[in-house]
Amino acid sequence: MADGLLAVFMIGFTVEAGFAIDIPGFRPFDAVGVVLSVLVNAPLAFRRRAPTWVFVLLLLAWAGFLLPGYWPGTSALALLLGLYTVAAHRSVRVTALCAAITLACETYTAIQAQLIGSAWTAVFQSVLLTAVAWTFGANAGRLAQRNGQLRELAAKLRQEQEDRARRAVTEERVRTARELHDVVAHHMSVIAVQAEMARYVFDSNPAASRTALDVIGRTSGEGLDELRRMLTVLRSGEDDETYVPAPGLAGLEELAARVGAAGVRVEVSARGRARSLPDGVELCVYRVVQEALTNVVKHARPASARVSLTYGADEVTVRIADDGRSERSSEGAGHGMIGMRERAELYGGTLVAGACSGGGFAVTLVLPLAADGRIRDREAGGDRS
Repeated sequence: MADGLLAVFMIGFTVEAGFAIDIPGFRPFDAVGVVLSVLVNAPLAFRRRAPTWVFVLLLLAWAGFLLPGYWPGTSALALLLGLYTVAAHRSVRVTALCAAITLACETYTAIQAQLIGSAWTAVFQSVLLTAVAWTFGANAGRLAQRNGQLRELAAKLRQEQEDRARRAVTEERVRTARELHDVVAHHMSVIAVQAEMARYVFDSNPAASRTALDVIGRTSGEGLDELRRMLTVLRSGEDDETYVPAPGLAGLEELAARVGAAGVRVEVSARGRARSLPDGVELCVYRVVQEALTNVVKHARPASARVSLTYGADEVTVRIADDGRSERSSEGAGHGMIGMRERAELYGGTLVAGACSGGGFAVTLVLPLAADGRIRDREAGGDRS
């Protein structure tokens, strides 16, 4: 559209200049001159679609304009516009050839126009006009190229942002599924054990049955509270005033008491200089302990377990060991073991699980920390519920 308007403007300008200028020795501008002016400038409407071919058409039309003897100055501007377009869209080699042709044509026009005092002045003017057209065209081409690169980079950036958003959604789903597994598996294991015991002693020991039912009610309530907390975070976000902090090291004693009610006596101890840890690290420790104790309830009962928390100079170590009979494997085929290892890897730590030499099973989690208690090398942002 813009090139079409430019062609119309150039036709009008050439026709107006042809009728306005009357130089002795040249054919007066007439209807044939108007037709030739249209032919000279009309290709400009397609200059950006085929710059080189349009330049050739402009050159041929300009030569045809000179044959009847019209003054060449009225049509020479079209060649400069053609050179500008070639310089903006084609290689330096093609542009140099077109510039040489344009220089020759402009020099001829300047000499024949009889408006400049000497041939050297005409050559200087031609060189200046050709150089200006080439320079502006080349700059426009480089600008268009940079704009194209910026558009490509912007498109890639948008794509990367979309990919990151999709990955974030996937990671959030995996995190939520892991949390649901830990919460549901632990509480349902305790409930299942207590329900079995209540059914077993229902007739012979009503008091023990009522105690088991109390544990079931309390455990189910705690599980619902954790599920409600997760849903609150998913719906409202951490900034909502209804947000409930994720469980951490402070909840280990309560966790031990709940597992103890299921028939597994748990002892919790800590060594070293206790210090504040990031919420994600505390949640990681809590979930690993919870999953390990859940496995004891499910696979090794009756048994007792010991949870040892050790604060080192640059790491925190958690060991959960039990003395029960177990057919558990250290290969980690189950979802629980896989989830524990994934949590450890998320914070740059390691998790080792296997049978103890004297019997029982042990899970050891090691998380590296900096001197100030933060996660070493990177502050992980996951697992914050």
